[in-house]
Amino acid sequence: MTAENYIYSSRDFGKTKSVLEVNMPDRLIHKNVTGGQLDGDFSTDRKHPVHVVDLPTRAISMSIGGLDAGKSTRNHRHSYETIIYVLKGHGHSIVEGQRVDWEAGDAILVPRWGWHQHFNDSEEYCEYIGCENAPMLQNLGLALREEQ
Repeated sequence: MTAENYIYSSRDFGKTKSVLEVNMPDRLIHKNVTGGQLDGDFSTDRKHPVHVVDLPTRAISMSIGGLDAGKSTRNHRHSYETIIYVLKGHGHSIVEGQRVDWEAGDAILVPRWGWHQHFNDSEEYCEYIGCENAPMLQNLGLALREEQ
């Protein structure tokens, strides 16, 4: 078993390093994120287009998505936190029953396990960047997502 695949337990507490080592991934760039193919299954399941940034991260993820005019996402929740930065358009989200109105330039926090749904109230395509700590929780076996 390589050090990268080693699973630590409480008996390994004393093996905590005092110095970090750079673990260089095989690539550092995902070119033309929105010009490439959509993540078909992910977009279909979410009912709106989503471009997943494909980089070998272990703790955070990023996606670029959008909603057509007058459309909404499904009501859903997940165990990871999300920050959404609105690039274009305006609309609102319902987060745990609280309405949050947003427009281009705003950032929205979606707390972990909070039910939420996003609505495009504009007459144009709404575009956003979503950043989440999903990979970290997936690597710990703690990532959950539920859709209504």
